[in-house]
Amino acid sequence: MIIEYEAVIGLEVHAELKTNSKIFCACSTEFGGDPNTHVCPVCLGLPGVLPVLNKEVVDYALKAGLALNCQIAEYSKFDRKNYFYPDLPKAYQVSQYDLPICEHGYLDIEVDGKTKRIGITRLHMEEDAGKLVHQGTAIVESNSSLVDYNRTGVPLVEIVSEPDMRSAEEAKAYLEKVKAILQYTEVSDCKMQEGSLRCDANISVRPKGTEKLGTKAELKNMNSFKALQKAIEYEIARQIELIEDGEKVVQETRSWDENKGISVSLRSKEEAHDYRYFPEPDLVPLVIDKQWVERIRATLPELPDDRKQRLVNELGLPEYDAAVITGSKDLADYLDRCLEYYPDAKKVSNWIMGELLRLLNNSNMEPAEAPVEPKEMAELLKLMDKGTISGTIAKQVFEEMFNTGKSAAEIVAAKGLEQISDQSELEKIVEKVITDNPQSVADYRGGKKQAAGFMVGQVMKATRGKANPKLVNELLQKKL
Repeated sequence: MIIEYEAVIGLEVHAELKTNSKIFCACSTEFGGDPNTHVCPVCLGLPGVLPVLNKEVVDYALKAGLALNCQIAEYSKFDRKNYFYPDLPKAYQVSQYDLPICEHGYLDIEVDGKTKRIGITRLHMEEDAGKLVHQGTAIVESNSSLVDYNRTGVPLVEIVSEPDMRSAEEAKAYLEKVKAILQYTEVSDCKMQEGSLRCDANISVRPKGTEKLGTKAELKNMNSFKALQKAIEYEIARQIELIEDGEKVVQETRSWDENKGISVSLRSKEEAHDYRYFPEPDLVPLVIDKQWVERIRATLPELPDDRKQRLVNELGLPEYDAAVITGSKDLADYLDRCLEYYPDAKKVSNWIMGELLRLLNNSNMEPAEAPVEPKEMAELLKLMDKGTISGTIAKQVFEEMFNTGKSAAEIVAAKGLEQISDQSELEKIVEKVITDNPQSVADYRGGKKQAAGFMVGQVMKATRGKANPKLVNELLQKKL
């Protein structure tokens, strides 16, 4: 009998909060800087120092928790999570254990056109550890490591989901939604390339239709959506293969090797009792009254789901367009700013989803870094509407705008890219194409209407994309 398996996936997302100073001291949280320059006796854990809680961290954690539909605890506390690792100078991490600030939340994801609710077990505050810099391509191949404590004490929220996801696609959609919500609320910049958003995945498999959970493995520190999806797909296949070969899945922590496309064992998985949690004696418990919660609730912005519905209901965008654009606050803001200068929402969304995202992806840039201002994109679209340039040329111009920062008008004028709409000029080119391609003409007249497309292409090639395609089509139809 062939057994069909299903995966059970839960994610732990760590997001650095966008405060200027660390969670328990006044050191800068700025990314980069020379190693070990953003440190003080408090975040280095030197003897005799006392932590002081940064109130802004609590505000940001509340805001994130409310946006994730969590219940806010009136009473929570910090705990010491004890473990030894070279990037943790105190040999313990100040975190929250049994009484976190937020619990019992949820968010909705969409995969294959279906909406699914994913539970959020908890959101708690903690301090980040330092950073190990391995002297090799991967941790398991490094001969030595250096440590930078600049990141030590940078405030984090850890968002722990219920094991509600059943595929890599659902996990990716969940992480994308968490990232969007954290960006909309502006509590984190979520720059995965700088490590301010990181994700661990707990994965197990079980025969489909059964309730008992299989043994799980944890995949650590995946810092891109692509890595998350590939790593989960690999891990699911690895566990199924082990079971079918009569072997056991071992509970352990694994690392994803992006270059080799495999996961490798790092260590056995720790249980909570291994960390010997106990209440942090240097920090008083945190009491949050309803007025505090309501003050933060009043600052919540329009969130991704609401914004998506607004784009559908008020602008008439298709659900798909609205979902892609509101998946990033910066893209959604870009659309809104474009519409201040150019009111055709569908045309703007096409250009954002097409040319803008293509160039951003090719350049490994975030939407916030887009070098073409919304007003400049609107000016380009107006040139198309006026018939000054064709759609083909507009794409070339936009790429040059992206790469040089020049305006559309400057590029069109400098390169003589104005669209050719002179009928007599185009007639000569069309006639030449007809003469040069007798077989295509015969095919067309024999009923193969697609042959006209080839000849239009030849006209566009002859004019370097500058011919007015509508006029070319009309002339060809007339002469054929």
